[in-house]
Amino acid sequence: MEAPRIRSGLTALDSVVEGIRLGDNVVWQIDQLEDYVHFARPFVEQSVEEGIRCIYVRFASHQPIIADLEGVEVFQVDPRQGFDVFSREIHQLIASAGREVHYVFDNLSELAVEWATDELVANFFQITCPYLFRLDTVAYFSVTRHQHANSALARIRDTTQVLFDVFHVDGQLYLHPVKVWNRYTPQMFLPHAVAGDSLTPVFGSGLAAAVSGLARKNPLKTQVASTAPWTTVYEKLLQYRAVQLDSGREFPEMEPLQEELSRILLGSQSKTQELAARYLNVDDLITIRQRVVGSGRIGGKAAGLILARAVLRAAGQLYDHVLEDHDSFYIGSDVFYSFLVHNDLTYLRWEASQTGQLSRDAFADIETKFLAGSFPWDVVEQFKDLLDYYGQAPIIVRSSSLLEDGFGNAFAGKYRSEFCANQGDPDQRLEMFMDAVKLVYASCLNPDALAYRAKRNLLDVDEQMAILVQRVAGTPYKEYFFPSLAGVAFSRNLYAWTDTIDPKQGLVRMVFGLGTRAVDRVGSDYPRMFAISHPLLRPETEKQARKYSQRLVDVIDLRANQMNTIPLRELLQDRDYPNLPLFVSVVHDGYLRDVTFRVKNEPMVLTFNSLLRRTEFAQLLGGVLQELDRAYDGPVDTEFTAAVDSGGRVMLNLLQCRPLYLPSLTETVDLDADASPEQVLFRTTHTIPGVDTADIRYILLIDPHGYHQADADSKRSLRALVARINSHPDIVEGKVLLMGPGRWGSSNMDLGVAVSYADINHASALVELAVSSADTVPELSYGTHFFQDLVEDGIAYLPVYPKDQAAAYNHGFFAEAPNVLADFVPNASAYEALVKLIDIHRCASGQRARLLIDVNDLTGVCYLA
Repeated sequence: MEAPRIRSGLTALDSVVEGIRLGDNVVWQIDQLEDYVHFARPFVEQSVEEGIRCIYVRFASHQPIIADLEGVEVFQVDPRQGFDVFSREIHQLIASAGREVHYVFDNLSELAVEWATDELVANFFQITCPYLFRLDTVAYFSVTRHQHANSALARIRDTTQVLFDVFHVDGQLYLHPVKVWNRYTPQMFLPHAVAGDSLTPVFGSGLAAAVSGLARKNPLKTQVASTAPWTTVYEKLLQYRAVQLDSGREFPEMEPLQEELSRILLGSQSKTQELAARYLNVDDLITIRQRVVGSGRIGGKAAGLILARAVLRAAGQLYDHVLEDHDSFYIGSDVFYSFLVHNDLTYLRWEASQTGQLSRDAFADIETKFLAGSFPWDVVEQFKDLLDYYGQAPIIVRSSSLLEDGFGNAFAGKYRSEFCANQGDPDQRLEMFMDAVKLVYASCLNPDALAYRAKRNLLDVDEQMAILVQRVAGTPYKEYFFPSLAGVAFSRNLYAWTDTIDPKQGLVRMVFGLGTRAVDRVGSDYPRMFAISHPLLRPETEKQARKYSQRLVDVIDLRANQMNTIPLRELLQDRDYPNLPLFVSVVHDGYLRDVTFRVKNEPMVLTFNSLLRRTEFAQLLGGVLQELDRAYDGPVDTEFTAAVDSGGRVMLNLLQCRPLYLPSLTETVDLDADASPEQVLFRTTHTIPGVDTADIRYILLIDPHGYHQADADSKRSLRALVARINSHPDIVEGKVLLMGPGRWGSSNMDLGVAVSYADINHASALVELAVSSADTVPELSYGTHFFQDLVEDGIAYLPVYPKDQAAAYNHGFFAEAPNVLADFVPNASAYEALVKLIDIHRCASGQRARLLIDVNDLTGVCYLA
C-alpha cells in the first residue's frame, strides 16, 4: 500500500517525485549550504503551517539551516562526545518524539571533520535512517559533494529512500533525483533546472550532456586499490598534473606516463597512437580513464570517436560552436573476460571460435547462455553509477572491440548495438542495461563476425570486447525520442552519378529519426543520399524522388520502453514538429514543392531540400569530413546526428569515425577489346569495382520471376541454401558470381534474398537483377554496413536490368546452361526451378567468366573468356 504523501513546500518538487512519503529519509548532495536551505526551509514552513511537529537537529558549526522560524523545535547535540554518545542521544530524541515527526538535520559532512572518518558518518546514517523509517517520520539530511569516500556514499545511498544531487553549472542550479524509492514517473530521474520554485526537466541530449559532464567530473566509484599499471600510471599522472596546475612547473616524467596511459586505454596500433600523440592531451586521457567501468582498453570504436572529436577541436573555433558535447562511458575490455570467467563461458567461446563457422541456431543458444550470466558485484556497482549519471535519458550500448573500426578492419555491423530506452525505476533500468551488455558480448560469436575474422586470418588474434555507452542524441516529441537528422557520411564518394560531382568531397546517406535506417538495409524505404559537392543534385528524377523516399522512422518509444518504427505520416500528423519545413516537401498539383513557413494539409515527402538549400548543414558536414580526411591521411567513414535550433543554427554530433577502405583500382580498361557480342553475358552501369573478378567458374542464379511467386518459407530457406553454396570448397576455389532479384541483404524478403555477410562472403561479385513484372528492383545501398562489407572485401557490386537492350543480357545462355545444383547440394531438388548453379567451365568448353569494370565511369561487362 502506498504510504501517505507529505507536501515538501515546493509544488514542482512534489510533482517530480510524486510527493514525499511518510517514512522517507531524504538526502541532498550539495555544492553549497545555501542549496540545502533552498529546499529544507520550504519543507519546514509547510510542516509548521499544517501543524506537524518539526525538529531541527543542530550539531554543526555552519550557519543554521532553519533560523528564526516559529514553531520549530531545535535539538542541540555535540558530536565532540564521540560517535557512540552522539548516536545514542539522537536515538533517544527520536524515541521520545514518537511517530510522524518531521526532522531537518545539519550537514552530515561536518561529522566527518569531527570524527576524522567517513565510515562513522555512514555508520550513523545506517543505524538512524531505518529507525526513522519505522516511525513514519520524514527526515532531511545533506552531504557535501566530492568530500566523502565512495564506500561511505554507497552505504548512504543504499539505506536512504530518496537521494537528490544538487549542483551548479554556469551559474544555473540543477536538481537530479538519483534514487526515489517505490515510485516512478517518466521524468523523475532527469536533471531539472531550478528557477525559484519551478523545476524544468533537461530533455535535449546536447544540453543534458553538457550539464551532466560538467557537474560530475568523476562519476564512477572505484572500489579497490591496486598496484597494477592500470592504477599506478594513472595515479602518478594525476599527481604530476595537479602539481603542474598549481605551480606551473613542467615535469619531463609526464610524457612517458602519458604515452603509457594512452597505450593502456587506446591500444598499441601505430596509427592510433600517432593520432593520439598529436591530438590528445593529458587531461583528455585522464577524463577517459575516469569514465571507464572496470579496467582495460576502450576498443576501436570508442578510440575512433575520441580521436575524431579531438581532431575537430584542434581545427579551432570553426567547429566549437556546432559540435554537441558528448559524455560517453566505456566498459573496459577486462570486464568482458571477467564476465566469461564469472559465468564459465570461456571454453564455450574458444570452441565456437575455432573454425570461424557457427550456425545461427547454435548462436541463438549462445545468446541465451550469455543472457543467463551475471556480473561481479563491483562491476554492477559501477553500472549503477553510470545509470545514475544518465538518469532516464535514452542510451545506446555499442560494441567497441579491440579490432573494430581500426586501420585495416572495420567490422561494420558485425557486432551488436542495443538501444536502451532507459525508462522505469532504477532496478528495471539496471536489468535492461545489463541484458544489453550481455547481448553485445554474445555478438563476438555472431556467425558474420566469425566469418569476417576467418577471412582475414584473425581468429587467433586477441579480440576482446570493450563497450561504448553513449547518450542517444535527440529530443522528445510526443511519447518518442529521436534526432531530427542522422546518418553516415564518407569523405570520398564511390558513387558519383554524374561527372559534375567531385568524388573527393564525400557522400552522405541521411534519415529522419534514429540512424539505424541509414546503416541497415531495410524494407521498401529509402534514405536521402547527396553528394557534398552538389547537395541538391539527386540521382533520381522528381517523380522517382517521391517513390525513393523515407516513409518509416525509427524512434525510442518512451511509453513502450523500447525502440520502435513509426510511419512518418502517423508521427508527423499534427505537423508541429520543430523546423518541419526544412525536412519535408509537399505534393502540390502532382509536383514536389518546398515549404517556406508552415506545412499545410498536402501530402508530405521527406526530401530535406530546404535543409540543404537554406542552412549550412552540407557545408559544415563537408568541412568536418575534410578535416578528418586530412588528419587520418586517408578517407573516413563517419556516423552523425544533427539538429537545427530555433535560431536556425545547425548542431552536429559525431558518433563514430573509422578509416574507409577504397578499392585500389585505377587502370582504365576497354570493355569491348576482348568481348565479342556473342560472348557477353550482360553489361551494367553504376557498379562498385571488385578485386578478383577474372576466371570466375560458377554463377549462382536465383530466378526473379520464380522468387516473386515463391511462398515465404521458400524465400526464407534460400538463405541457408546460398550459404551452403557460398562455403562449398569447390565453389570457393573456383570463384562464384551471385545473381539474384532486387536487393541482396534486404531485411524484407519480398524485396530480395535476406542474406547476411557470412552467407555471401566468398563471392567475387554480387549482381542485383530487376524484372519489371516483379516487385524486386536493384537499389545499391551505398553507405550501409552491407555495402561496406562488399567494398572492404573487394566484392564487385552491380545492378543489371535484363529487359534493357543496353544491358545485352544473354537470355539464351542463362536459360540453356545446365543446372549443377544437385551435384553440390544433393537434397536441393525442390529448388531447381528457382535456383540454377552454372558451371561455366563445363558448359562453355573450358571457358570462364570475366567481369571488367571501368573505374572512371563505373560501367562494366561480364563475358566468357
